[in-house]
Amino acid sequence: MSIRLSSLTSVLALATAFPAAADMTFNRVASFATPMNMAEGEDRMRATSAEIISASEDGMTLVYSDSPLGVVGLIDITDPAAPKAGGNIEMGGEPTTAQIIGNHAFVGVNTSESYTAPSGKLVTVDMTSHEILGECDLGGQPDSVARAKDGSFITVAIENERDEDVNDGMIPQMPAGFVVKVPVTDGVADCANLQQIDVTGLAEVAGDDPEPEYVDVNEAGEIVVTLQENNHIVVIGTDGAVASHFSAGTVDLDGIDTEDDGKLDFSGSATAVPREPDGVKWIDNDHFATANEGDYEGGSRSWSIFNKDGTLVYEDAGALEKAIAAIGHYPDKRSDAKGVEPESIDFAVFDGTPMIFVATERASVIGAYDATDPAAPQLVQLIASGISPEGMVSIPSRNLLATANEVDLGEDGLARAHVMIYERAEGEAAYPMITAEGADEAIGWGALSALAADPERAGHLWAASDSAYGAQPSIYSIDATQKPARITGKIVVTRDGHPAQKLDIEGIAADGEGGFWLASEGRSDRLIPHAIYHVDAEGEIQDEIALPADLLKNEIRFGFEGIAVQGDTLWMAVQREWGDDPKGQVKLLAYNTDSEEWGAVAYPLEPKGEGWMGLSEITIDGDWVYIVERDNLVGDAAVVKKIFRFPASELAPAAIGSELPKVTKEEVRDLIPDLKSLNGFVLDKVEGFAIDAAGEGWVVTDNDGIDDHSGETLFWSIGNMR
Repeated sequence: MSIRLSSLTSVLALATAFPAAADMTFNRVASFATPMNMAEGEDRMRATSAEIISASEDGMTLVYSDSPLGVVGLIDITDPAAPKAGGNIEMGGEPTTAQIIGNHAFVGVNTSESYTAPSGKLVTVDMTSHEILGECDLGGQPDSVARAKDGSFITVAIENERDEDVNDGMIPQMPAGFVVKVPVTDGVADCANLQQIDVTGLAEVAGDDPEPEYVDVNEAGEIVVTLQENNHIVVIGTDGAVASHFSAGTVDLDGIDTEDDGKLDFSGSATAVPREPDGVKWIDNDHFATANEGDYEGGSRSWSIFNKDGTLVYEDAGALEKAIAAIGHYPDKRSDAKGVEPESIDFAVFDGTPMIFVATERASVIGAYDATDPAAPQLVQLIASGISPEGMVSIPSRNLLATANEVDLGEDGLARAHVMIYERAEGEAAYPMITAEGADEAIGWGALSALAADPERAGHLWAASDSAYGAQPSIYSIDATQKPARITGKIVVTRDGHPAQKLDIEGIAADGEGGFWLASEGRSDRLIPHAIYHVDAEGEIQDEIALPADLLKNEIRFGFEGIAVQGDTLWMAVQREWGDDPKGQVKLLAYNTDSEEWGAVAYPLEPKGEGWMGLSEITIDGDWVYIVERDNLVGDAAVVKKIFRFPASELAPAAIGSELPKVTKEEVRDLIPDLKSLNGFVLDKVEGFAIDAAGEGWVVTDNDGIDDHSGETLFWSIGNMR
């Protein structure tokens, strides 16, 4: 059972998502983890961030704001494929945005004591010496900072943001915000001639409490400012007076997922949703584009192009979100909020092609558009970013794009905040590696935790999703003969005709009769049993096989992580040591479907590093049994992501409770070089491996349903295994 988009236009929107091989595409060439900018002796486990990012005028240095550390960080990208730490510069508060004129960075810094007593400053920094050259009192809490194209002034959005714990975050909440314009003379901010621009009384929504969010300046020196919470846009003329203003209006959304319910259901709709724009960028002297993050009303999930007179020129209406869902990056947990959450926007002309970039904070994807016709921009590429891209900067003179990704999960042993660098060149896009784009029906997918080969057709496989989408456990058909590989169908696993509950599918194997054997990892603490399920070709459960009491008495939450078929016997890889396992040894469990007897052999784990060590997959092919073994670490901390094998003749199960025979494994492939091939950080969960009918080996990673994850799913071939 697949999920249909509710309009043909939504399906057609997906067809533009990926370029032909000869097109110019952006591919990631490097990733820079923000802790690399910390000085020797500093605690590199402290929370950091990369929020808004800018580039020097020569395009050789990136500057990003890092509010948790209270610094701006510098990165030398003379060689964009080998970025070098440029160090951090203390700001005496929380930096929001840095803009660069010549060799000086102008940084908005929030120094507010409280929401009701906001304050801030504009700090001028020498980028070579790191010396603070001057500070201007801004009179309120700064958010976005922009520069005139000719370097003659800096403008700052003074948001004076609301307290979201007061009145459910609704405005008005005084004091009101405003816009600041600061002349720049000889590379120094002229604080004495700072101009405060009043934007009260303009918006229909809480007009007495404007909250300027984002500013940008066009070639003519006009300023555009979004008032996100007020759902309003203001254009300020070169004289510093309001030239025009208008409501950002509303958008109707069709074919969206509106429920945080553990399933991907794009049959919902929402009408008259306020756009509530966040990021804004001029695309010429008459038009600008907005990233409509939304706020109060469930998220507008769109981006738009306006004429500065208020005329709506283009409305995305959620088409980008649908394209993102097709590459497995849709964040279901945000369905009842802001969906993919368009956050920021950028514009630049690359080799004569005007391009708009839309960053989606919750999907961790950048939509790249050809804006040759502003009334009909074309989505040409979806670019995978780090976790939660907050800002972007284009450097067309060097064919570069950089993103700042704000989320730092180091305290949880997960990915750090990153700046990621992309280069535009002729050739194929390296990502996505797997997509549902082009399927007959819209298919939402993610969290691919298991992989199996179609026994008859080379290049055709089956995958399954885990408990990230537990309300709709699903099996996906994959055609890997195309590039990227295509998800062509979706089968929902059902019990008595309804989506089966309490499944955590971590293993799948074809039963040879059109159906499947599924291994569910289980979580006894959440009443999700460790179990084996037999389903038919339509996904209906035919048999449920529970574990016997002598196994359950020693189980822990880490259960089955793969299933394979050997004649009448099913073999399941248990991820980690259970209570009766010696340290550094796990079970490969056997269940005979004819005699209904259980048995096991022992599998020796690799030496344990900082994290835990466990199994992710079992595959039987001819005379060999293949095991995926991994630690639970990411990035530079990752050590073991490997495929091992041992002779199938060693699958001689002993009775449960007896001494188990230990298999003799050998390493087949270290997967860490593969995981680095896209120049991102090393992902944690290699969870699927299968050998197809022609003997080709395929690997897939689990993106955790976009929960504390970049959303990237890597799917690739490791060549012939026979």
